[in-house]
Amino acid sequence: MEQTGAREGGPLAGEPRVRVPEQAGAETRGPAANRSEHTVAVPGPRRTVRRSSVRGQILAALRAALVGGELAPGEVYSAPALGERFGVSATPVREAMQQLAVEGAVEVVPNRGFRITERSTRELAELAEVRALIEVPVMLRLARTVPAARWAELRPLAEATATAAAGGDLARYAESDRAFHGALLSLSGNQQLVQVAEDLHRRSQWPLASGPVAGRRADLVADAAEHMALLEALTVQDLGVVSSLVKEHFTGAGG
Repeated sequence: MEQTGAREGGPLAGEPRVRVPEQAGAETRGPAANRSEHTVAVPGPRRTVRRSSVRGQILAALRAALVGGELAPGEVYSAPALGERFGVSATPVREAMQQLAVEGAVEVVPNRGFRITERSTRELAELAEVRALIEVPVMLRLARTVPAARWAELRPLAEATATAAAGGDLARYAESDRAFHGALLSLSGNQQLVQVAEDLHRRSQWPLASGPVAGRRADLVADAAEHMALLEALTVQDLGVVSSLVKEHFTGAGG
C-alpha cells in the first residue's frame, strides 16, 4: 500500500479552491473531522463537476500544480494523501498520476507513490532542440501559404498569454501558451504533428530540479511579447524573423 504520510504541497496562491465530488463506490475514509482540509487549487472558475470528469479535473489540477512549483521535483506524493486533499478516493488520483508518468512528469515508486521527475537544464535544451527541428520547417511553410487574415484570428490567443504573464500566473500562462502554439500548428492540418508538439511542449514546462528559472515570472512578459512578434512576422511573411523567433522562443520562460 502507498504511504499516506508522503509530502503534500500547499495550494497555489491566488487560485480558487474546489473540492472534487467523491466518486460512487470510492473507498471509505475516516470521519470528516479526521480528514485534512487542505486542497489542491484547480485553475478556472468554480463549477459543478460531473463524476465522469473527476479524473480529468484532477489531472488538470496536478498539471497546474506541477507548473506552478507546488509539487516539488524529487519529492514523493502518495495517491491516498492527494486524494484526501481533493476529497476523492485514491483511485482517480492514481489514474491521473499514471498519465503524468506516461508524459514523463512523474515516476512510479513501488509501495510509496509517485516521485516528481527531477529535470536538468540539459534535458530542457534537448527538448528545445527537438521542438525546433519539428516546428521551424512547419512554421516557415505556413508563413508562405496561410493568408494574413488567419494570423489575425489568433491575436486573442496571444493576448491571453500576455494577460496571464502580466499577472505572474505560471499555471495559467502555461495553459494559454499551449493553446496559442497548438492553434498555430493546427493550421498545418496535421493532427499527429499537433499531438507530438503538444507533448514536447508540456514536457518543457515541467519544473527543473534546481527550482524555477531565475527571474521566471518577469520573463513571462517578454515570452508573451514574442507571440505577438511571431504573428506579425508570419503576417508579412518575414521568414528570417519567423525562424529566429521560433528557435529562440523555445528557450524562453514559458516555451
